[in-house]
Amino acid sequence: MLVKGKWAADWQPVQGTDAKGGFVRQTSSFRHRVTPGGETGFPAEAGRYHLYVALICPWASRTLIARRLKGLEAAVSVDVVEPALSDQGWRFPPGGDHVNGVTHLHELYTRADPAFTGRATVPILWDKATGTIVNNESADILRILDEGFGALASGPPLRPADIAGEVDALGERMYPALNNGVYRAGFATTQDAYEEAYGEVFAMLDELEARLAGGGPFLFGDRLTEADIRLFVTLVRFDAAYHGLFKCNRRRIADYPALSRHIEAMLDVPGVAGTVSIAHIKRGYYSIKALNPKGIVPLGPDLPFADRLIARPGDPAHGA
Repeated sequence: MLVKGKWAADWQPVQGTDAKGGFVRQTSSFRHRVTPGGETGFPAEAGRYHLYVALICPWASRTLIARRLKGLEAAVSVDVVEPALSDQGWRFPPGGDHVNGVTHLHELYTRADPAFTGRATVPILWDKATGTIVNNESADILRILDEGFGALASGPPLRPADIAGEVDALGERMYPALNNGVYRAGFATTQDAYEEAYGEVFAMLDELEARLAGGGPFLFGDRLTEADIRLFVTLVRFDAAYHGLFKCNRRRIADYPALSRHIEAMLDVPGVAGTVSIAHIKRGYYSIKALNPKGIVPLGPDLPFADRLIARPGDPAHGA
């Protein structure tokens, strides 16, 4: 992590623990907003903003999906870090990123704040005009891409006004139990903390399975919302990483018919499949030395949707 702008130690996955040995996630530090009129100092302008993502990371991947669904590929450029975590955290392919030419993601944090202390995380929404980080909180960036670019964006809202409260409420329940719940299980440092997280993960999966079995194809019927994006990015990684490496092994997503149909429904949406790379996901998660010291990447599992994820030139999975 960075301490007062200097890299201080090898990368570690656990940011903090609570009194029970449970995983505690770092709070995001940059929380500015892009708005159509620029009232925040960051006006919506085509070509001004750049998105830094890791394809292994569900938080980053949901911003990629929002960028695609809102038709912002031409307006917001993107860089993809290498899948395997280095001793200095996220690293760019040879030659560095396309905007700043840096080698490691943490160098962007010190450009934005020379005295920054904390972990250098993805995603990052970067302002090319001022050379700084606008936001590094994925929930904010998802909302910025949905609402902040005004006429530059297209497509229906991901948080429709008539169900916005319901979308928010479901997302707020899914996050601790499922989206972050798999991390709480995988990075728990005590048996009690692991078992608590494990129970919450599968209680939420069971609830969502029942919800989708009674309707669908999405969580709010035939309308795709940000809640579906939040769910999908966890589901699509579950059997490849969370089931084994994170010890969330009561059931696979393949054992849930309705949740499996949700993955397929999301992959039917044009462009979504191009934001997913199972190769990146497996290489990335299994590079975490604290969980997999030898770095051996499993050959399986066989995923029923794997043949739908063949990346095309220009997709984020190609680093374009």
